[in-house]
Amino acid sequence: MTTRSDANANVGSPDISLFRGGPLYRSLKATKLIRPNQLDLHRQIIFTIAIGWVPLLLIILLFQPQASMSFLRDYRIHSRMLIAVPVLLMGQGLLESRFCIVVEHLRNAQLLVDPDLRENELMVGLRRLRDSALPELVILLLVGAHSYLSFSGQLDASAPWLATPTGAGLRLTPAGWYCVLISASIFQFLLGMSLWKWLLWSTFAFKLSNLRLNLLPAHPDGHGGLGFLGLTPSAFASIAFAASTVIGATWRHQILHHNAHLRGFELPAIALVAIVAALALLPLVFFVPQLSALRRKGILEYSILGQIEMTEFDKKWITHRAGREAQVLTEIESSNVIDFSQIYDRVKQLVPIPVERYTLIPLALSIVVPALPAILAEIPVADVLNDLLKALR
Repeated sequence: MTTRSDANANVGSPDISLFRGGPLYRSLKATKLIRPNQLDLHRQIIFTIAIGWVPLLLIILLFQPQASMSFLRDYRIHSRMLIAVPVLLMGQGLLESRFCIVVEHLRNAQLLVDPDLRENELMVGLRRLRDSALPELVILLLVGAHSYLSFSGQLDASAPWLATPTGAGLRLTPAGWYCVLISASIFQFLLGMSLWKWLLWSTFAFKLSNLRLNLLPAHPDGHGGLGFLGLTPSAFASIAFAASTVIGATWRHQILHHNAHLRGFELPAIALVAIVAALALLPLVFFVPQLSALRRKGILEYSILGQIEMTEFDKKWITHRAGREAQVLTEIESSNVIDFSQIYDRVKQLVPIPVERYTLIPLALSIVVPALPAILAEIPVADVLNDLLKALR
């Protein structure tokens, strides 16, 4: 999903960054978990696992050794802390690198009219939002409220490490309280932070889409010169993968322990796909009005030019062609007409949303792959394979 260079590279000036600002970043920097000009994601991953998963195991070994196998078999907590949390942190490096690519391309391709002034307008607003403490405080409050309101939903008799029966019902174990207050909160906070950073990128894209850009209707990328923005939806794949992993783990647990069936999750699955697609593509949808207007304008302007060129060609090689029929295919005007027709076709084929199908593959995989454990919980794969082997005999 991301490369080592994406995840830990020097990502340039702090002024061009979605992550290097705000209370969380300053706290991580003060504790030396992040070095200057680095995201140091491997340190963050080790730290979050050390405080979110390891203490759970230690608490269970100390207070509930008989429930240790229940904990080790519970895919929900492992998927959250050992898969989803690292993926969210690695996704920061991917989103950061994509954002830096976008800004660098804007400069190199000279897409901004009056680039110094326009880029400064974009970056000042972005830095103000990024460095604000309010969004992170709101995320913390939401996580706390969610933990308070939903902790009773964690009571599950099928997970002895999490809850134990009492005369009045079930109560959380020490490990259960730690899971609700610390482990689950770490995942929820990181998910909220990742969505906040994506909202920052979406805000940047919205402001950029409202600027006058140096776009060309016949640009070879088929998107007026904005085809490079198609790199960005894949950066949302890490967020989608993390959320889908936790959701898929919950569905798997319900199938295995509460007699649920895959068909019961059809509507939630459809909703998940719709939400992921909407959030991932929203920043690109902002450019549809400008690119649609560019296509309409390009068709009109190139049509006028085509009318002029074809009128001259028609006069010379159709109306007054007598005695020169054999020369028409060897003259430069014929090649010019063919070349112009190809350019005009490119203008007509301009796609007003700068995304290609292949860029959607990571998004699709980020939903399908985490769903496999839930699917395999209901489909008896071993029985299917045995039937296939028997059929081959």
